Amino acid sequence: MQTVHPAASADMDKPSKKYSGTENLEVMAEARRYNEYLLSLVLAYKGGADKLVDFGAGAGTFTQPLHELGHDIVAVEPDNELRETISSRGIPAVASLDALQDNSLSFVYTLNVLEHIEDDLTILKLLRRKLCPGGSVLIYVPAFQVLFTSMDRKVGHLRRYTRAQLRQRLTEAGLEVEELRYVDFMGFFATLFFKLFDRGEGTINKRALILFDRVVFPVSLVLDKIFSSVLGKNVLAVARRTT
Repeated sequence: MQTVHPAASADMDKPSKKYSGTENLEVMAEARRYNEYLLSLVLAYKGGADKLVDFGAGAGTFTQPLHELGHDIVAVEPDNELRETISSRGIPAVASLDALQDNSLSFVYTLNVLEHIEDDLTILKLLRRKLCPGGSVLIYVPAFQVLFTSMDRKVGHLRRYTRAQLRQRLTEAGLEVEELRYVDFMGFFATLFFKLFDRGEGTINKRALILFDRVVFPVSLVLDKIFSSVLGKNVLAVARRTT
């Protein structure tokens, strides 16, 4: 199971044209347990933040439920159609981080977005600038380049990260890493299996996705308690601006 995200342009922080991976994005809406888990991460790490920012909000998969829960949230989404869809639901949405004031944000989350951005370090530095002192960012990205498949190419992934690589990027951006771990231990092997039989089409098998989501993913999260420092399909990081 591989999450996709509509931040497929080389520079995520500038408005883009139509996202090419929309088909896979729509299929991923069926990954109910997976999406619930990502939402739980945002709720767990936001702390006492009075405003949330979804950087790379896509179709509003996480923005919408957070808005419905009563959170003050702003979506940053460069794709014009997706941004308009979010706005039509009464949720503030902007095309770029430049629309947000420097030193003003207490919590930003970005889920499966950074891997789409050519100059990820520049974006992390920009995120730091937008955070207020003490503000934090939650980052969730694909792990291990060995897992790179046609699915990554189709949805505009430029890379997959290791813990060490993500730590280096965050440190270079001037952020202090508070938590860094792998997620979805079983997903590593599922993606490796997909790669072995990859026919280059990059499409998600809906039936296989639902099976993994309902049966395997909950078990994978339990195994993460043992293997999170070693292996997983994704990397989770929480970092803070300290000054």
